[in-house]
Amino acid sequence: MKKRLLFDQLKAALVGKPLPTSAYAEERLTNAEALAILSSDALSSVAYATQEIVLVLGMAGAVGLGFTLPVTGLIIALMVIVAISYRQTIKAYPQGGGSYRVSHENLGDLAGLVAGASLSIDYVLTVAVSTAAGIAALTSYFPGLDSLRVPLCLAAVVVLMVANLRGVRSSAQILSLPTYVFIAAVFTLLLAGGVKVWAGELPSMAADEQNLLMAKEHGGALIAVGGVLLMRAFSSGCAALTGIEAISDSVMAFRPTEWKNARRVLTVMVLLLATMFGGISLLAHHLGAVYVEHGPTLLYQLGQQVFGNGPLLLILQLSTLLILLLAANTAYADFPRLVNFLAQDGYLPRQFTSLGDRLVFSNGILALSGLAGVLLLAFGGSVTRLIPLYAVGVFLSFTLSQAGMVVHWWKEHTRGWLSKALVNGFGSAVTAVVTGVLLYSKFSQGAWLVVVAVPLLVCLFLTIHSHYRSVSKRLRLATDKKLTLPPAPAGGGAPVVVLVGQLHRGSFEAVRYARSISRDLVAVHVDLGLGKAQAFQEQWQRQLPEIPLVVLDSPYRSLIDPVVQFVQQFEIQHQKDRDRFCTVVLPVFVTRHRWENLLHNQSTIALRTALRAQGTRVVTTVGFYL
Repeated sequence: MKKRLLFDQLKAALVGKPLPTSAYAEERLTNAEALAILSSDALSSVAYATQEIVLVLGMAGAVGLGFTLPVTGLIIALMVIVAISYRQTIKAYPQGGGSYRVSHENLGDLAGLVAGASLSIDYVLTVAVSTAAGIAALTSYFPGLDSLRVPLCLAAVVVLMVANLRGVRSSAQILSLPTYVFIAAVFTLLLAGGVKVWAGELPSMAADEQNLLMAKEHGGALIAVGGVLLMRAFSSGCAALTGIEAISDSVMAFRPTEWKNARRVLTVMVLLLATMFGGISLLAHHLGAVYVEHGPTLLYQLGQQVFGNGPLLLILQLSTLLILLLAANTAYADFPRLVNFLAQDGYLPRQFTSLGDRLVFSNGILALSGLAGVLLLAFGGSVTRLIPLYAVGVFLSFTLSQAGMVVHWWKEHTRGWLSKALVNGFGSAVTAVVTGVLLYSKFSQGAWLVVVAVPLLVCLFLTIHSHYRSVSKRLRLATDKKLTLPPAPAGGGAPVVVLVGQLHRGSFEAVRYARSISRDLVAVHVDLGLGKAQAFQEQWQRQLPEIPLVVLDSPYRSLIDPVVQFVQQFEIQHQKDRDRFCTVVLPVFVTRHRWENLLHNQSTIALRTALRAQGTRVVTTVGFYL
């Protein structure tokens, strides 16, 4: 009991006190907060998108770097096409039109699962890439920290995890400022750089000097400019588009009217993103800046030439570090919602649907942190090594989402449906081509891992879904018939509390057992605020009217605390007869395979441990064999 109390105190200190379910409506974002939280992934990509283009084109020397602006312009055009498509998605799906939902409803289960798997991978990569890029900004200014790159990345992930476990509003208040400081720093860089270029104070690097530098960095060999090189540069720069879908995934995080506010924020985000990305590419092209892996970042080089080594450079680097860490926060906002949708549909463990103490999907946040940490360890916290895996998944989900919207408009046939379908159809076609380019140009560099991972994830989803569907068939009871119980023992038996979550064959077996050992029997159901308590009570009265049912309110969505408190009071009431032990009966599933335990029984284990800790002497489980 003391250990649990200590754990609760530590948890409250880190993530805050639990919030009641009634406060969920207050956990919404203003447009300014939403721009900071949901757009940070896209906006922060300007810190490394141009850099990755320059890294690839620089292999061909000054001639290759001459293609920086055309590649940037093509990516900005693609950015506008995708944004217009998602503006339509937001209005059509005001409850949240993520790629999984749109694809699942309009293209079928398999397409939806492919989109869900692709986005899941992309969100994990978002955390890994953004964290690695943020630490790279730090080590550019403090080179001595480069040997601590991976530990610093992991520490940053832990900080983000704790911040998000504190809740939506708390993370928004903590993490909004860096976004606006970064935007201000970049625009200051572009304006000051433009003024100095106009005044002739920032001359471009000479072509022969550029060639010598690039030859040195690449072992004396320069690569000719060709289609494959340009495709690689384009696909690397497409990292600038990751995060655009985040707003359409999180429409319900906005204040009313949700879809209107979401569209406004999306428009502002794309305008800022296009301006910053284009401006950095233009300035880098003029200065002839180059980038090599593990060297000073491109943004640092531009800042050093424009600002010198003064405080403005420090502000630029610190704000870059912070927004790149905040960019990972976009994934923390969307990944838990995505896995919640998948879990609701039975494709992931049900535990992902549970709201934590601070009204966030805590299990999704913990899973995302763990997976991102594994990636950072595996790839040594290197942005360049992680980038080839990036963007493939998100562009595949773009394609499926927009194709799903075409089918949606075809089904709806509302006013103007044809023009809307053409917009989404064009967006789907363009992103499909880009997906092909990304796979072709980055396949051997690591994109093959995504090609392998997506089918494996889809197989996992289908396996879990098949298990839940099989369990549902086994547990199903006729809901319109009264259920027959064995007679109660003549002597009365020991007083018994039986916990029931749903009325199915598993819980009914637990009630049958409890009735066979006691006449003094009470069933307990915990209302977690999901709006199902009334229907459950009506079903209980219809099918088991002779068994008293107590419904415990749980405004903080805790299953354990209300049950432990009720059992404690129940035991006090029955302490008069010392020869009669109070018994708590818990229904439990007995699975065929060990891995299936991950899909069931977690609450039973925690509840049994809590009851034992408070001194309840008889806690028994009634197994239902699956």
